[in-house]
Amino acid sequence: MVSKTATKPTRIRETPGEVAFQWGVNIILILFCLLIVLPLLHIISGSFSDPMTLLQGKVGFLPKGFTLSMYEKVFKDNSIWRGYGNTVLYTVLGTFISVVLTASAAYPLSRKDFYGRKKFMGLFVFTMFFNGGMIPTYLIVQELGMLNTIWAMVLPTAVSTYNMIIMRTFFENTIPFELVESASLDGYNDLRIFFRIVLPLSAPILAVMVLFYGVGLWNSWFPALLYLRERALYPLQMVLREILIESDISNMAGGTGDVEIIGDGLKYATMIVATLPVMCLYPFLQKYFVKGVMIGAVKG
Repeated sequence: MVSKTATKPTRIRETPGEVAFQWGVNIILILFCLLIVLPLLHIISGSFSDPMTLLQGKVGFLPKGFTLSMYEKVFKDNSIWRGYGNTVLYTVLGTFISVVLTASAAYPLSRKDFYGRKKFMGLFVFTMFFNGGMIPTYLIVQELGMLNTIWAMVLPTAVSTYNMIIMRTFFENTIPFELVESASLDGYNDLRIFFRIVLPLSAPILAVMVLFYGVGLWNSWFPALLYLRERALYPLQMVLREILIESDISNMAGGTGDVEIIGDGLKYATMIVATLPVMCLYPFLQKYFVKGVMIGAVKG
């Protein structure tokens, strides 16, 4: 019979230096969290507060004079809903294209039997540090006939070399090469191995790529500023940018009192409208995000 004292785990005694270091790390993390959470709480409370109270600087981290008037002003324009639809389309389509292309490039580069993979990897890495610049890229998009189309929003930035390196490292460290060889002996070709074996075992890194590309496309506005001319194609970020600019111009021009009062509240409401979908999606992908990044960052 084993005594209870024998099964009790032994606690490692920490030195005073280790305890002090742990407390220091905790304090730094708490301060870092406060730097993120407190401004976010102020923005949320300001978007739901009375405009006059917000103008007088009486709003802290809780709403005062609760009202939905700022959100009513944001959503009263149909361009907001059209921008939401465009952004969802660009995000879903662009994320799908980006993940497919990134995985298709990362998997061959992770194979030990891929001839010339170091040279191809060097070409990819080269693009991380050197590119043609904004004007040559614009000319290429123009020559390809993609100006003022949805393809200008998803194709020029479809592949990130950094993301591809993370995905390649994940494949190298997680998918045993012996498993690929065994599948080959069973008659699987490279495409079947990729779709039937590699991808089903890569859910964490795929979730990370979806999060990376999805957030980037959702927040993207500069490509729309360069390549789009029709307002009907504007994503949400461009529509909200116009609202903020018009609000600032009205304030500087000495507009009506109502416009001056609603300025900050309107800005806060537009920030919440733009970031809420991503904030709602992130908790569901957090566990895959942490696991995928840690595994994909073991070595370069």
